[in-house]
Amino acid sequence: MTPYVDGYVLPISKDKLTAYQAMASNAGKIWMKHGALAYYECVGDDLNPHFAEEHTDGGKMKLSAFPDIMKTGPDETVIFAFVIYESREDRDAVNAKVMADPEMAAGMGEDFEMPMDPSRMAYAGFRSIVHYEK
Repeated sequence: MTPYVDGYVLPISKDKLTAYQAMASNAGKIWMKHGALAYYECVGDDLNPHFAEEHTDGGKMKLSAFPDIMKTGPDETVIFAFVIYESREDRDAVNAKVMADPEMAAGMGEDFEMPMDPSRMAYAGFRSIVHYEK
């Protein structure tokens, strides 16, 4: 099996992290119910790693930090999330079921306030080219 992965990166206000976690927890249960193999929502912990690594040839490898890419402010952090599926076709089927699930709509009722700005979220689907599992 060559898994398929949906990946997300988004900035979030630190004071909305608890609300985001609750929303993500509910969403993850729904995705898993409909066939996702794994669902991860991760909050930034080491967002400013060493950016220049010395190489044996004397050169340096320059890296970009998620906060720089996402243009986070001092009161924000970064969420890195991904969902794993059996295949792209499976991803499409699972996502269709999730979007039609009444629990999804119920979680976003009349008083629901999105804890993040969706317009600042980056999302894409990825075909796995290398993967290892235990």
